[in-house]
Amino acid sequence: MKLYDVYDDSCPSRTALRLIGDRWTALVVGVLAERPHRFGELRRRIGGISQKMLTQTLRALERDGLVSRTVLPTSPVMVEYELTPLGTSLVGPLAAIRFWAEDHIAEVLRARESISQSRAG
Repeated sequence: MKLYDVYDDSCPSRTALRLIGDRWTALVVGVLAERPHRFGELRRRIGGISQKMLTQTLRALERDGLVSRTVLPTSPVMVEYELTPLGTSLVGPLAAIRFWAEDHIAEVLRARESISQSRAG
């Protein structure tokens, strides 16, 4: 018997699916797979993410055990984020999705254009 079923609307695994299906999660995990980063480094590396969205994404990833936050004993205080072992287990699957997006975006755009033209004409 299967303990969790993501197709069941009351299954708690849906929470994890929502988190890992978020575009910002995929990008933050991808950057943190390289090495630990400070907040500003992450924000500069991930084009288009607002401070608010990065903060929310990092908090959610930390809450769910995918990212650890370390306050460094410096002056001024610096904070560094890195993947936990659980977060590292997501690197491969999320990389596959990012690579798929890059490899197939031309086809997706052509399909969109084709549909737009057929509906307009």
